Amino acid sequence: MNSSQNLVKELTCVRCPLGCKVKIEYTKELEVLEISGNKCPRGREYAIQEISDPHRILVTSVKVKNGKYLLASVKTSDAIPLRLFDEAMDIIEKLEVEAPVKRGDIVIKNFLGTGADLVVTRSVERL
Repeated sequence: MNSSQNLVKELTCVRCPLGCKVKIEYTKELEVLEISGNKCPRGREYAIQEISDPHRILVTSVKVKNGKYLLASVKTSDAIPLRLFDEAMDIIEKLEVEAPVKRGDIVIKNFLGTGADLVVTRSVERL
């Protein structure tokens, strides 16, 4: 294959505190040709995931019924696929939790089958 048809992506790995600058060269079919710059195996895994199915922590808010505040901030306990963010936000938009809620409370366990929970990050007292 002609190297001009290969794709190259430069990333900063976030899997550990080192923040390696990882370069991945791959084909349109997502065949990995070369990975460089990673100082540990996690950098390699991160680069491959970024080209095939990137994941992020989802941070947003849910409505609170009978609470001191109208919203409570929430986040996923682990990164979930970016491709699920629209579906996740459609679900969260319709959600309403009853006050009181405490930081650490699980709103939805195994959110969208990802293994990550949707967790409250800001406590809201009852009115």
